[in-house]
Amino acid sequence: MSAQVASFNASGKQTVVLIFGGRSSEHSISCATAAGVMGAIDRERYNLITVGITRDGRFVPAVDDAAVWALPAGHMALPTVEFAGETIEFAFDGSREIFHTDAFGKRTSLGVADVAFAVLHGPFGEDGTIQGFFELIGLPYVGNGVLASAAGMDKEFTKALFLQAGVPAVPHVVIHRHNWLADQNSVLSQVKGLGGLPLFVKPARAGSSVGVSKVKSLDDFAAALEVAFAEDSKVVVERGVVGREVECAVLSGRAGSAPRVSVAGEIVVHGREFYDFEAKYRDEDSVELLVPATLTAAELAEMQTIASRAFDALGCRGLGRVDFFLTADGFVVNEINTMPGFTPLSMYPKLWQASGLAYADLIDELIFLATEAV
Repeated sequence: MSAQVASFNASGKQTVVLIFGGRSSEHSISCATAAGVMGAIDRERYNLITVGITRDGRFVPAVDDAAVWALPAGHMALPTVEFAGETIEFAFDGSREIFHTDAFGKRTSLGVADVAFAVLHGPFGEDGTIQGFFELIGLPYVGNGVLASAAGMDKEFTKALFLQAGVPAVPHVVIHRHNWLADQNSVLSQVKGLGGLPLFVKPARAGSSVGVSKVKSLDDFAAALEVAFAEDSKVVVERGVVGREVECAVLSGRAGSAPRVSVAGEIVVHGREFYDFEAKYRDEDSVELLVPATLTAAELAEMQTIASRAFDALGCRGLGRVDFFLTADGFVVNEINTMPGFTPLSMYPKLWQASGLAYADLIDELIFLATEAV
């Protein structure tokens, strides 16, 4: 632990700035993740400053009330950060000071932040952009750095780094919008080379299954591409893999030690083609999260080893969730999430709870890892 952190701990609470919302299509999921942190963070140890980012990128004050930001049941309106005339600014002089400007232009200091906890999902947050902002202003932050965040957000480069490190990845091809528009036959030839149907068509730089389609007939392929292209100009097409959907959560080791990997969990989907956005966040009856997953000791050990290797392959720090398919031929990595869903009901904290680390303690550990890196 650095002297700076040690002296601050001796003097009182740390101030954590919780940042959520953002410009991506996962805006509301980020709000729900923030609600989980608000409800669980130890108020005896931390002062919390809550900052929302609107869909058009404004930093605004956000009410510190978990109930306001939690996902509603059923199909009610999702939570959204709105601009109401007030803004938040961060100092660029290295002081870590945060300022609030009200609707009449009055500027007030909110004090100095010690660590940022940005629970942003998708582009303009999880992709290295907010991490670069924190680097510029000199504010320690929870989670992965610029490179790992950027690589983890882009499925093309994630898979390239996995394969380079010997991590088994799902067979895939990458399609750019301009290539599809210029020569559809060539693209279809590449896709057919994956070896059959079904296919999964995914935006390369999006998450929470936004824009993802399962294609069971090539007659539907063009329509699926258009759905994905609405989210990103680059698309990854993966061969459908038959296997159990299993996941491990990863935490950095302290003081540069090896990553820690949780027990495994399994996702079982009922009545849907795959684990899509609705299944993840709106239709709880369509999915079972089995924690821990039923695996042999040897299977779990192999899965944990691969998860650790995947985490290291991207240069991750702080946290990550590694998603697998367990097939008849063994484990294949689907993807890594560098800022996984973090509500108390999400798989990431559930996996750590089953491994002996409670949700509030997990938040403590992530904040410690952020300050340790200073």
